This record gives sequence, structure tokens and C-alpha cells, in this order.
Amino acid sequence: MPSQSRAVLVGLLGRGIQLSRTPAMHEAEARARGISYVYRLIDADLMGEPAPSLADLLRFAEYLAFTGFNVTFPFKQEILPLLDELSPAARELGSVNTVVFRDGRRFGHNTDVWGFGESFRREMGEAARDAILLLGAGGAGAAVGHALLESGVHRLRIADVEPAKAAQLATRLSRRFGPGRAEAVADVATAASRSDGIVNASPVGMAKLPGMPLPAACIEPRHWVADIVYFPLETELLRHARRLGCRTMSGEGMAVFQAVRAFELFTGVTPDVDRMKAAFAAFDRAPTRQTG
Repeated sequence: MPSQSRAVLVGLLGRGIQLSRTPAMHEAEARARGISYVYRLIDADLMGEPAPSLADLLRFAEYLAFTGFNVTFPFKQEILPLLDELSPAARELGSVNTVVFRDGRRFGHNTDVWGFGESFRREMGEAARDAILLLGAGGAGAAVGHALLESGVHRLRIADVEPAKAAQLATRLSRRFGPGRAEAVADVATAASRSDGIVNASPVGMAKLPGMPLPAACIEPRHWVADIVYFPLETELLRHARRLGCRTMSGEGMAVFQAVRAFELFTGVTPDVDRMKAAFAAFDRAPTRQTG
């Protein structure tokens, strides 16, 4: 693992990530620790056409002596066959959000499960969790689904624009947590009407994909609503839910806690959670800018 005497070069690989707060969190913590640390955005949307392949991007990162990088939409699953070794969590989820280069090998990790689970534990407390509707069955959805079931959710209903992905995730979760704990649903309105809470783990609501991941009429004041999107921090989904009086949880907590674990993987140093939270919050007070 990198030490405080070694420079650390890392990044975030994804699409449409110019509003990401992750660089600010990592670099602020590194400054406080006296670590030479640079965090870059690797935004495939800005690479022109034809964009480099994912395999090429990994090779470039290795050539440039990156310590590793975080991975976000839409590469969390696509990157799997390009890695040499997966952590138990990444293997079980079939999703990677952190890659570490070490000794000529590529190691894939997943810090999203703990990130969402810790945020949910701290913010939602005793929120009703008999039945939950999960929107999105991609890499982030897999992590959130695991975290919800680990937190005591009795039944998880999963919807995705690609029904086959929802069915596959439901099968994996039921195999892991027990028969009937997860099911794929096609009728989102009916599923929402029978659920205590709604969690958006799809990219809908991001700055580059504005809108809501389900019809507004599906949300009732009795629901609690969570969104893992954090740029923007207040998505259209959360804004609508708050207007109705719903209890809500933004993507801030998951973003901070997954970054805490990723920082430790990159540096071998346990970061200060409150300091990383402060760096995340300070982004709102900074002048409008493009990161990268």
C-alpha cells in the first residue's frame, strides 16, 4: 500500500462526472494527512469520438503510474473481465467501484455496500422496512440491494428498464439472503403502493440524465425516499418527495462513506470521516466551477 512518503495518483472513471465531489474529499483528507495526492477525473464523455476502449483506459492508467481509480456509471460491471483479482464483496456483487494497481496486477473492490449501509443506518434509523422498492439493477443497484437486505429489509422489489437485469439481481439476492427476499417487478406503480420506501439506484436524476426514475404519482407522503445520485445533491425525485412531506435521504452519505473506504485502499491510511464530510459539504459553498 502507498505510504505517506509516496505520491498517490488516482482518479474517477465514468461518464458525465464533471460535478463529482469525490476529488475534493480525497484531496482534502490527503492534505490533512501530509500525503502527496492527486485525484483526476477520467470522463469518457469528454474524450471525443471514437473514445478509447475501457481496456485502453486501464492500460493508460497503468502506464501513467496511477495507484488506482474509482469507477462509476456505466463501467462498474463492464470492467470486471479486465481485472486480475476481485475482493469477496466485488465478486459476490458482480460490481467494482474501486480498482487498485499493485505489483503489476489489477485488484477490484466494492466499497458501495458499506457506503450505502452505513449511511442508511445513520440517517434512516428505524424507518419501516418490511417492503422496499429498488429502482435500478446495475452495479450500484446490486450494492444497494445487498445493503438493504443486510439492514433488515424483509422483501425487496427490484425494477429496471432492462427487466432481465432486475430478474438476475433478484435471483442472486434470493440465493444469498433466502428465497423470496428479492423479486423483480414490472409494474412500478403497484410495487410502490405496496412498499414502505423507495430507493433510486439508477442514474436517472444525474445532471446529465435529469428527470425522475418513476412517475411522481407513485410517491405517497407515507413513503420514505432515498436517492444515491449526488450530483445534483437534490434530485428531482427528492425535491418532489420533500414537497409531499416524505422522509428523505440524499446520496451524500453513500458518497462519503464509499470514499472513506476507497481512500484507505489507495493509501493504507484510515481517513477521518468528519473531515471528508466537511469537504463534501464545502463543495456547496465553493464558487461554481468545473472540476477536472
